[in-house]
Amino acid sequence: MRTIVVTGGATGIGRATAERFRADGDDVVITGRRADVLEKTAADLGARAVVCDATDPAQVQRLLDELPERVDVLVNNAGGNTVFGGADGDLARLKADWLGNLEANLISAVLTTAALGPRLTTAAVHLGSIAGARGAGSYGASKAALAIWNADIAAELGPRGVTSNVVAPGFTAGTEFFKGRLTGERRETLLQATLTKREGQVADIAGTIHFLASPAARHITAQVLHVNGGALISR
Repeated sequence: MRTIVVTGGATGIGRATAERFRADGDDVVITGRRADVLEKTAADLGARAVVCDATDPAQVQRLLDELPERVDVLVNNAGGNTVFGGADGDLARLKADWLGNLEANLISAVLTTAALGPRLTTAAVHLGSIAGARGAGSYGASKAALAIWNADIAAELGPRGVTSNVVAPGFTAGTEFFKGRLTGERRETLLQATLTKREGQVADIAGTIHFLASPAARHITAQVLHVNGGALISR
């Protein structure tokens, strides 16, 4: 039985990922900021919940006390777009917006990986985004930075046989990403941008993460795997 840690594991892709590993009988620890949602998901899945804001160094340090000395897989799923709307010429707000997305999507992964890295035995998987290749303001920039940072982590962990990869979803249904702001018109635009003409599902992303932590993926590292139905064609 392996130990799997999934940050932001209470909802959406994080929950689907935790569920996929639990189906193998793995010991799964999910973390997040909302204790009530976290505890409910843990009870539903038979996982263990630890309240932890992955952007807070002190909370990440305390997380170590809740984990065994051996952690097989770390999934850095916590994050999301923290900015909706423009700064309207307010430079202080613009700075806060950019720092907010960098904290949520890059710093959270950096801190958690630095803390758990010495205990990892198999794989680290980080949640990127199609926006990291296409651009989307501070959110896209934070995901692009995550992909570049991943190359350094892969080099650091590789000699120990631990892989590090980014899974970059496109439009995926069943998440809180749009925070209720997704219009029917926007949804149709995103759908038509795919070659498969269907929405991505959280299970699609969870399945890719699960594969990267499997024996079949031991020679895949320092990569960004796009899961977007062909909305972005990599070359």
